[in-house]
Amino acid sequence: MLIIRQHGKDSETLNVIYIIDSHWKLIDDITIKELILANPNDLVKNLINERFASLNALDDQETAISVFKNYDRVALPVLSEEGVLLGIVTFDDIMDVIEEESTEDFHKFGSIQNVSKNPLKERIFNLYKNRIVWLVLLVFMNIFSGAALENFEDVIQSFVALVFFLPLLIDSGGNAGSQSATLMIRYLALGQIQISDWYKLIGRELLVSFMLGITMAISIAAVASFRAPDVIVVVCIAMVLNVMLGSIIGLLLPFIFTKLKIDAATASAPLVTSLADICGVLIYFSLASSLLEF
Repeated sequence: MLIIRQHGKDSETLNVIYIIDSHWKLIDDITIKELILANPNDLVKNLINERFASLNALDDQETAISVFKNYDRVALPVLSEEGVLLGIVTFDDIMDVIEEESTEDFHKFGSIQNVSKNPLKERIFNLYKNRIVWLVLLVFMNIFSGAALENFEDVIQSFVALVFFLPLLIDSGGNAGSQSATLMIRYLALGQIQISDWYKLIGRELLVSFMLGITMAISIAAVASFRAPDVIVVVCIAMVLNVMLGSIIGLLLPFIFTKLKIDAATASAPLVTSLADICGVLIYFSLASSLLEF
């Protein structure tokens, strides 16, 4: 207790006392509560059990966040490869890291590269540069949608009403995919699901997306019954298939990216939406070619 009184004023936290040997190797940690409530005649060596949570100096930020969550500590010791105590990381430090990681993932999900914390202080060119790369790539991806439309020119000319429902259908698939991707990225980040769980989730996602698609198909059928009753069957089936396919794309991309050692947040909303758009156009007009007489 004398040592704690002498050096405690310079410590960042006194919630936990770390016990080390003569070589500064960590033996155990004891909470200040345990120390105060212990019998004054007890020796410290009788209070330790050599079971403690710690961080390795080479651990990345996400590992540190995970350990803090699992052990519910206000501070964790940081050790070298040899077990030498190098310092501690406190809950305030980890909260700063969580904010930084969340902001980074948010930017990635929006297909935005390195962004400063304050856009008012950032140079205009840097704001432009951080956003243009993905936007240009997505422009070239969406060329495939245009190529698909060109191949179905005869169908469009015969049933112009199909064009009226096109934005709604492909947007619905993209939105469903973005929702699914957002949930999967969050679950992966929190450790609630693992990469090996992907096949368990597909069946559930197919059922959920089918229910979503049916509900949205009923809504669009009400519109089509007034606007273009001759294409109502095509529009409804396309809605169900687009929502289901978009949801599966949104579910699988984070797992694929994680497996490839790429940040799952890179499976961003614009990327999911672009893929869902291309597939949606193909599904919609392929159905129209098969089911409509022209």
